[in-house]
Amino acid sequence: MTETDIKLDMTRIPEHIAIIMDGNGRWATERGKERSFGHQAGVEAVRRITSECTRLGVKYLTLYTFSTENWNRPADEVSALMGLVLTSLEDEIFMKNNVRFRVIGDLRRLPDNVRLKLRETEEHTKDNTAMTMVVALSYSSRWEIVNAMQEIMQYRDIGKQAYMDWSYIDEHMIKKHLQTNFMPDPDLLIRTGGELRISNFLLWQIAYAELYFCDTYWPDFDEACLHKAIADYQGRQRRFGKTEAQVEAGEK
Repeated sequence: MTETDIKLDMTRIPEHIAIIMDGNGRWATERGKERSFGHQAGVEAVRRITSECTRLGVKYLTLYTFSTENWNRPADEVSALMGLVLTSLEDEIFMKNNVRFRVIGDLRRLPDNVRLKLRETEEHTKDNTAMTMVVALSYSSRWEIVNAMQEIMQYRDIGKQAYMDWSYIDEHMIKKHLQTNFMPDPDLLIRTGGELRISNFLLWQIAYAELYFCDTYWPDFDEACLHKAIADYQGRQRRFGKTEAQVEAGEK
């Protein structure tokens, strides 16, 4: 059976898919091109996968676009990436597919024109309902968790009653202060490009996500590759700490 022959169970499509889009630079280098060429090709993959996720009924798609560690890359590559962010936000894919756009990350480090365009796109698409596409930009999970702790401490310092007792700091409170507090945790995390690591992405949120790694570089990741990842997810039993027998018996 080929990837194009895969039949998905449409009743078990992941509600939230997160993707580490890896391999753009290597894809370009193997073709004798500048790394920026690979990032441009990666935008086309984003368009394909966004449209297909919407068609399948995925409700949240989170894309790891630029990490805080990526600021250490050569200045010309960072500049090209910022330019791509601007041009990709001009794409009508959001309105055509009824997709809402959201962004998470330390946006204070972004150029003013990029930050403004991000906010404009969020506002422009806020009433779209088919799917929410979340871009993690200037993002790292450790930064996010530290930021959440700092917010909780700030509330405590200004005398918010609910924060005066340390016992109030539980998983629910921490989640409330994470950047992702508006959406459920990922069901499926996909990483392309052949690397087998998480790279500081959604560390809190993927505690019970199913992980899927493939060798395909992100520019070559297409609908068939997505179907293969989802089919792999559907072939697993999600137990959340329970035994196989408990899950099969329908225990909550």
